Amino acid sequence: MSADQMLAFETDCHIFDGCGFPTPGLHSFVFEPLFTIGGIEVNKPMLLAVLGSAVVLVFLWAAFGRAKVVPGKLQMVGEAGYDFIRKGIVYEALGKKEGDKYVPLMVSLFFFIWIMNLWSIVPVAQFPVTSVIAYPAGLALLVYLIWVPLTFKRHGFIGGIKNISGYNKELGWVLPLVMLLELLSNLLIRPFTHAVRLFANMFAGHVLLLIFTIASWYLLNGIGIAYAGVSFVMVILLTAFEMFIQALQAYVFVLLASSYIQGALAEHH
Repeated sequence: MSADQMLAFETDCHIFDGCGFPTPGLHSFVFEPLFTIGGIEVNKPMLLAVLGSAVVLVFLWAAFGRAKVVPGKLQMVGEAGYDFIRKGIVYEALGKKEGDKYVPLMVSLFFFIWIMNLWSIVPVAQFPVTSVIAYPAGLALLVYLIWVPLTFKRHGFIGGIKNISGYNKELGWVLPLVMLLELLSNLLIRPFTHAVRLFANMFAGHVLLLIFTIASWYLLNGIGIAYAGVSFVMVILLTAFEMFIQALQAYVFVLLASSYIQGALAEHH
């Protein structure tokens, strides 16, 4: 059974009909190519990522392209989101002086990740792009390639090594061990967890939605109808909860990105 068939599931398969429950799994996250452009095969997550980028660009252009002193409704929404990221995350982590130059990046990251997550509950799309590890990994790599070079640019080579390794001569004989652990943590574990945190939450949330959505249809037979109603209620509750998690994970990703940049700029003592 293909991934597309799995996501749709078999409409003639119900409990007590002798067919097993079509359990979602890793195959639910693998899609056949929709079309090819210049030798590049484009599948559903790739298409949603491009459409998501377009949605963010159109929204920001519509909100701020012709900004007015007395903002319209769309501009008010855009300004609210922009100020939330600027003041609530970037300024809190970096301060106004250092933070201003990173506000456009963080705002773009937040809205891009948010729309990638939101595709999960949009009819027809119904798939969170960030549940495919390549996308969170790419975004985490982008942040990594900003804060690591920035560390050495700000502090020089020796100062950068001290900053990343947590060098503190007062630690005495345990200093080499601490430096090794800090280097591993900052250069390997940090980008890994930055990506996996977003991926794992979106992956798990989508699997839960799939399970209860498929179960709602699968149980529509005989006495199973009563349980189908309960399953459908769970779909509604999980969808509402997933909307919260989608925004929260975008917020956490940007918050961590800001904290990494703050650490790169911080003076070593």
